[in-house]
Amino acid sequence: MNPHSLDGRVIVVIGGTTGLGLSGAAACVRSGARVVAVGRNAANARAAAEQLGEAARALAADASEPDTADAAIEMAVTQLGGFHGLYHVAGGSGRTRGDGPLHEISDEGWDYTLRLNLTSLFYSNRAAVRQFLRQGSGGSVLNMGSVLGFSPSPRHFATHAYAAAKAAIVGFTRSAAAYYAPQSVRFNVLAPALFETPMAQRAASNQEILDFIHVKQPLDGGRIGQPPDADGAVVYFLSDDSRFVTGQVLSVDGGWCVSDGPAT
Repeated sequence: MNPHSLDGRVIVVIGGTTGLGLSGAAACVRSGARVVAVGRNAANARAAAEQLGEAARALAADASEPDTADAAIEMAVTQLGGFHGLYHVAGGSGRTRGDGPLHEISDEGWDYTLRLNLTSLFYSNRAAVRQFLRQGSGGSVLNMGSVLGFSPSPRHFATHAYAAAKAAIVGFTRSAAAYYAPQSVRFNVLAPALFETPMAQRAASNQEILDFIHVKQPLDGGRIGQPPDADGAVVYFLSDDSRFVTGQVLSVDGGWCVSDGPAT
């Protein structure tokens, strides 16, 4: 990773106060960027601001509210001097609210899961592209998808509203990439498999799932991903190293998409 590839850049990370988002925000700071990290929990936002240091600001706000991304981008411009890239990580499982296999999904589970994962991303991407167009500057948007959007795992990860939202992110991102390429606004997707994050506690504490992951994600000994495993890709997509790349989906998955998993 080029240690200076984000020098002079200001990046907004929606969902940037824990897990993959915080790790990516820290990687951006190490690469020279100034960062606004957004998260729902005020205590996590304070902790993130302390960890990220003087080059960062933190905002405690809900990504599924339409004004949150606008406020974060305004903070980037007014307090940090500009806006060059958006990394949208915010989202999560709707399992406890009624997501699951199709025949079991409640109306609440469907609505909650799509708002958490897809509507929040729509709000942030819309705010970002509006600012890029106002600036006439181009820019980069990196959206968090999931391998479950196109590589299902029915035994252990049957949350069909979540899969629908993550699949929709790919179509949405590619459509935006096509439309805004003439303005040099780039849109790409990062699609992780199972990573150790606050959202993944159920899976990470289940030995049967860990045994499954050992075979399904066979790289590096067969393990759950750690947030820093994605950091290089985050910095790449937000920097000029990817200036000729748009509309792409990169799976950071330990081999998930090319592995059968254990025999049943």
